[in-house]
Amino acid sequence: MIFSIIYLAIVVVTIAGGWKMFEKAGKPGWAFLVPIYNVIVMLEIINKPIKWLLFLIIPILNIVYGIKLYIELAKAFGKGIGFGVGMIFLPFDSCL
Repeated sequence: MIFSIIYLAIVVVTIAGGWKMFEKAGKPGWAFLVPIYNVIVMLEIINKPIKWLLFLIIPILNIVYGIKLYIELAKAFGKGIGFGVGMIFLPFDSCL
């Protein structure tokens, strides 16, 4: 029961952080909740081509491009590489 409450709290904080991040970028917050579309919006935020979506689907390449995506996303909001790495390991802390 305790683990369920903790898990639910992490999910709520993750959604709130992603929603706020999208709104800060001038995109609709609800877009964070839509699978695949949220990645397309993130690619728009960091000005990368949509073909990156294909790279994020291919095994092994998805790790490399996923890391690049979060680091570029942090840079788009004026943060450093360390913040991007933090978003990888602590996804619920993406409240830029």
